[in-house]
Amino acid sequence: MTRFRSALAPLAIALLGLTATPQQALAAPPKPVPVVQEQTRTAAASDCAPTVTGARTDARLTALFTNYGNDNSRLDDWTGADGTYSVKLPDGRELWVFSDTFLGRVNPDGSRPPVVEEGGSTVFLNNSFAVERNGRLSTIHAGTAAKPVAVMPPRDKDHWYWAGDATLAGGVVEVTYQEYERFGPGAWDWRWHRNVVARFAPGRLERPISVHDLPSGHGVAWASGVLRDGGHTYVYGVEDLGSPKYMHIARVKGQSLLGRWEYLKADGTWSQDQADSARVMDGVANEYSVSRIGSGYVLITHDTTEALSANIVAYSSCSPAGPFTGKQHVYTTPETSGNIFTYNAHAHPDVAGDGLVVSYNVNSFVNTDHYRDVSIYRPRFLDVTFR
Repeated sequence: MTRFRSALAPLAIALLGLTATPQQALAAPPKPVPVVQEQTRTAAASDCAPTVTGARTDARLTALFTNYGNDNSRLDDWTGADGTYSVKLPDGRELWVFSDTFLGRVNPDGSRPPVVEEGGSTVFLNNSFAVERNGRLSTIHAGTAAKPVAVMPPRDKDHWYWAGDATLAGGVVEVTYQEYERFGPGAWDWRWHRNVVARFAPGRLERPISVHDLPSGHGVAWASGVLRDGGHTYVYGVEDLGSPKYMHIARVKGQSLLGRWEYLKADGTWSQDQADSARVMDGVANEYSVSRIGSGYVLITHDTTEALSANIVAYSSCSPAGPFTGKQHVYTTPETSGNIFTYNAHAHPDVAGDGLVVSYNVNSFVNTDHYRDVSIYRPRFLDVTFR
């Protein structure tokens, strides 16, 4: 639990774009980064640009995760997490991919027991899975029920993995992860290190079949989002300078992220040299999504042009590579108040809902809040409609 306590406040500040942390400063590119030229950022055509018409709470998913998080039938079950990516497995099950995760039981008053290291029964992992089948969830982790381990375990005590988006390639689940490392004892002494992809067999999700390096140069963390479209898999990344945060776009032919990557350049063409990757736009969060809606594409993100923003916004395009224009307000998160903040909204196009399902994360700047009230550190879900 030490890492969670020491990293939470810096991570929260970084996610909300208040300042650049040491790892963000180290991530800054060594030379000026090209920006997509203004002439290529023309407004999206009205006949293919999705327009938001409404957003409301997804009652099914809200109840599913609330009831499961409060269920005390197993000591090693999920009680809260962030990250919240998803991918549909070949047999129709939905795989939910989480980063920092609490496992354990919930007290009758809705509080969470202390972590095991402090004499309690709560376990904290830096990543986990949950599988949904026929409206029922189950927790996936490595190790044993008595001693759970992350599905993507760290290589040592000074490294850990947070999850990115996932995709299915030839029946194998490919989950992106960002590896972080601690380099000193201070609260700010941690930094992003590299991007990897872990490949999992759908029938054995407790540990990866293999782990492979992904492109990790020039300060871009891949993948904030993944979209399969038109014979390519598009990979969306973030160059995180605290404020601003810049969108980058790459793509690979076919389904697997292990193919040859090419990067969107400032002139709108593609290059196999990551140094050519352009800053497409600012205002995106560390996690966001691009989804196809009708004949167009919609980018869903928390608005990082505002500090501590409670606003989820959308941009539209006629291409998965942008330009993304026409900023639209989607939703203002009601949880945001005092110590509580929300972040990293993104879509789940494969999940059934009354519209496009969008999740967002809820957290607190005060660590004791997570033990006082288990309901805080859980994803919320929306149904967003378009025309």
